[in-house]
Amino acid sequence: MATAAGGGSMMTREQLLHLFSRFSFLTSLPEFKDRIADAVSDKQEAVAVTTEVQEEILREMGIDPGFGISCLGKVNVVYENDMDLMIKFYQFVAKEEMAIDEAELEPLEFAEKMHTQQELQQQQLEMLVQIRKYSPESQSVILETLRKQLESADFDTSASISTPEQIQEIVEK
Repeated sequence: MATAAGGGSMMTREQLLHLFSRFSFLTSLPEFKDRIADAVSDKQEAVAVTTEVQEEILREMGIDPGFGISCLGKVNVVYENDMDLMIKFYQFVAKEEMAIDEAELEPLEFAEKMHTQQELQQQQLEMLVQIRKYSPESQSVILETLRKQLESADFDTSASISTPEQIQEIVEK
């Protein structure tokens, strides 16, 4: 266990990475997709199933599920300077959201959402290529500005897309 900001205990980086990896693996299995679809057809919340799976993984790891779930709520504060872990964390969150959407949406709605997300990812990739053209100091300023935009937009990823002109404006400020 690591010590969290404020003195509380926190799961270690390695434990979190294991949780993220195991969750990603399990949610890709047909049994998981069936489990979550069955829950939704029984009028249960899909998020309850994903939380259950996370709790099962935590138990396998020998971690109290309540403690582990509470740690997930602190990852972005405790590990905010660990970019690799933060990327894995946001991938974990996205994987959970995708599993829920797949269970709750009609096939056509889900396909449309996936297409929209792919387009958004392509725009983000193009934006990252633009950002790489700047010095490391300017890149830091750009990424910090984008982080603040994401937070203020309640992590709506479309808020993280900036045109080359907007990126230039950020650097010039």
